Amino acid sequence: MLEVSGISKRFGGLQAVREVSLTVPAGGITALIGPNGAGKTTTFAMIAGFIRPDAGRIRLSGQDVTRLRPDRIAAAGMVRTFQITQPFAGLSVLENIRVGAFLRHAETAAATEAARAVGQRLGLGAFLDRPASALTVAGRKRLEVARALATQPRLLLLDEVMAGLNPTEIHEIVAMIRDIRDGGVTILLIEHIMQAVAALADNVYVLAEGALIAHGTPKAIADDPRVIEAYLGRGAAARLAAHA
Repeated sequence: MLEVSGISKRFGGLQAVREVSLTVPAGGITALIGPNGAGKTTTFAMIAGFIRPDAGRIRLSGQDVTRLRPDRIAAAGMVRTFQITQPFAGLSVLENIRVGAFLRHAETAAATEAARAVGQRLGLGAFLDRPASALTVAGRKRLEVARALATQPRLLLLDEVMAGLNPTEIHEIVAMIRDIRDGGVTILLIEHIMQAVAALADNVYVLAEGALIAHGTPKAIADDPRVIEAYLGRGAAARLAAHA
């Protein structure tokens, strides 16, 4: 569904992303992981149209979307969430979700109905008429996903939706993501919580210092010496093997 070919981005003297290529097959969950500063969010921003790459191409279902604005990319069926949630605090939860629904529904009544259905599905039914500012961190995470899902995407980009949550909340979000996938939405996610990645992802790409260093199943990635050293430092893989 998504084909990213050799995208790169430089900010002044910093090469943030270097020739990254990845494929996201339709119907599954693909993860993009890496240590802090690896270039994951910049890669996401380029894919979703918020930053224009210096080189490379991005194709969604065969359509070149490399130079499209984020709203055009969303209309084509790909939308992202943000790690730092920023709901419209002066609006209700339902009204926040309806902002996304207006992409597909011009009439307020239709957008409201669609938003209510998404909110109910994502566990926000009891909070729809409450101010978005009253939600907990976990509630805001759900709202962020709901607002994106209300655009009726074919491909959903999730940026660390489990950051800051407790184990019970993480378990619930994992179940929610599976439900979204089972509903026909393909998912590409950035995540630091490796247990969640292992539970969700079919394929994993690993970034370090702006470049891809590994790609494979969650188990293969967990055992890859390059990945271990990217997270734990040079020589870590050998030390772990010696104590195994």
